[in-house]
Order: sequence, then structure tokens, then C-alpha cells
Amino acid sequence: MKRCSIFVKEMRRQYGLTQRQLAEKAGVGLRFLRELESDKPTLRMDKVNMVLEMFNAELGVVQKEKNVEQ
Repeated sequence: MKRCSIFVKEMRRQYGLTQRQLAEKAGVGLRFLRELESDKPTLRMDKVNMVLEMFNAELGVVQKEKNVEQ
């Protein structure tokens, strides 16, 4: 599965959008979008979903193969 940062960058380019244009359309700041595309490890999930909504996508849970021991 593609990382969110790669997905956003590829979709943005596919739609011919600059980072500034996508940020404005998604309602997030340009700095946030740059951090998202550069794979910053700590981002607000609600804002990530605002960007992903532009491409009819959203964050979701993916179960790992290993079980977490309690």
C-alpha cells in the first residue's frame, strides 16, 4: 500500500495542481501540505483527511500481520 505522502503527491500531479492550489482547495495551509508530502511523521489526521477528500480517499486502519501482545 502506498504511503499517504506518495499518494497525495502523485494525485496532485495527476490533476495538474500545484501545492498551493491543492492546499487552497482542501482548506489547509501550504506549509501543512508540504509537510504531508515530505512524510512528516506527526500530522493532524483531520487535516490529512481534508486533503485526501479531494481525491475521494480517507485514512483508515490497516491491521498488521503480527498480533500485538497484551
